[in-house]
Amino acid sequence: MEKKEKTLLEEWRNFAYAYDINSKNGQMFWMNYFNMEKSVYEQLLANPDEEVKGTVEELADKYELELKYFVGFLDGINDSLVKPNPIEEMTKDTEVSLAFDKELLYKNMVAASAEWLYNLEQWNDIFTEEKRKELYKEQKRSTTIVKEKKIGRNDKCPCGSGKKYKHCCMNK
Repeated sequence: MEKKEKTLLEEWRNFAYAYDINSKNGQMFWMNYFNMEKSVYEQLLANPDEEVKGTVEELADKYELELKYFVGFLDGINDSLVKPNPIEEMTKDTEVSLAFDKELLYKNMVAASAEWLYNLEQWNDIFTEEKRKELYKEQKRSTTIVKEKKIGRNDKCPCGSGKKYKHCCMNK
């Protein structure tokens, strides 16, 4: 039986998630990665309407990242792209696009609690402060769970019969 070669994404995830965020090494690794990621976002957000395209390898070179780190970046931005890249099966020669939906990217950064990204100064040229606050609140509200008021046994039944819930629909 032939052993299946790992994809770039599998290699990245195996490499990156082997670091325990609670260890000193893990914290240093992720801090270093987040700084690399921040650098790429600063460049992308400086020209938010320009579609950056190329092979995975070309773009890794453009942003001066090792291939595996750029694959991690692609994994992180993929849900914010206008058209997601085929990250599950991509190779270093796969053509990818970094055309992102500005609002979605901002909200995804908020959802990831990535303050170092959603507070980048480049956002000031893209959205007004009011718009950023609105997007922030929209994202936070979208993850808030609202529980409906529970019907008590002695409350009137919501079916409109006028009976107590315990003598009406509760027993159905």
